[in-house]
Amino acid sequence: MQKVSDKFKKKNLNNLLDEAYDEALKDDNFKEFVSKLKCKREILKKYTSLLEESALEYYHCKNCPGLMACQNKITGYAKLPKIYDNSLEFSYKPCKYKKKYDKNELKHSNTMLFNVPREIKEASFKNVYKTDKNRYNTILWLTEFIKKYKNDAHQKGLYLCGNFGCGKTYLIAAMFNELAKDGIKSAIVFWPEFLNSLKASFNSLDKSEFSKKYNYVKKVSLLLIDDLGAESVTSWARDEILCPLLQYRMDEKLPTFFTSNLNLETLENHLAITAKGDEIIKAGRIISRIKQLTEYQEMISKNLRK
Repeated sequence: MQKVSDKFKKKNLNNLLDEAYDEALKDDNFKEFVSKLKCKREILKKYTSLLEESALEYYHCKNCPGLMACQNKITGYAKLPKIYDNSLEFSYKPCKYKKKYDKNELKHSNTMLFNVPREIKEASFKNVYKTDKNRYNTILWLTEFIKKYKNDAHQKGLYLCGNFGCGKTYLIAAMFNELAKDGIKSAIVFWPEFLNSLKASFNSLDKSEFSKKYNYVKKVSLLLIDDLGAESVTSWARDEILCPLLQYRMDEKLPTFFTSNLNLETLENHLAITAKGDEIIKAGRIISRIKQLTEYQEMISKNLRK
């Protein structure tokens, strides 16, 4: 039999819970919050203090303009209740801004950039300059590539040449970023600086950095070699770096993209001249592999960097 003192304590506790809950209900935000839970008062009153905390964080989220303005204890999260077997369980849920941020971070983590402008990291088709009709064929080609790639990863890439500042790199980066949303990894390397970096790593005592950089670029699912033809040509860069890289990607059918201010004929002449003289046959090997790996387009458009 339950003691009278125990009954009194239980009644007293219920009174205290009721009082605390009724006091909390005076706050309109709290009242609105608990009304959405569709839960009995007898359960809710047991969690008044936690519910007040949740209601406040929910209110913060409701009026929040973005992550930078988050007022909650954990930025980007709200502590919210869930009904479970006549009780409430509280856990931290990410807000819409946090979800978007994480999605963008995942996308960015799938794209490795080497010495390319910050704007390339954020490249998106929605921000692509579409007024110039000279860009239409390239935009169409890249959007078609996305559809094809999702069904078959063994697609030819694109050799895109055109005038300075016409947005060649941005367009391909926008396509890479779109595919990155599906977890597809890519790399964009500014070729002249990448070669300088490889050379510095190769000449260092620790060769592991060289292997790490080179093998990642060689084996990544999608690769853009940016500004090919802007580098100073050496036999080492052409025959020991570029040629094996292209051969591997050709053998493995890995889509490879190039941007350049040079058409293929001019590029071949550029690659032929080294300190050793005119090496047209070796340059021809590079061009042959580029043709195997890509389709060719020229894009002459407005200089967007002015």
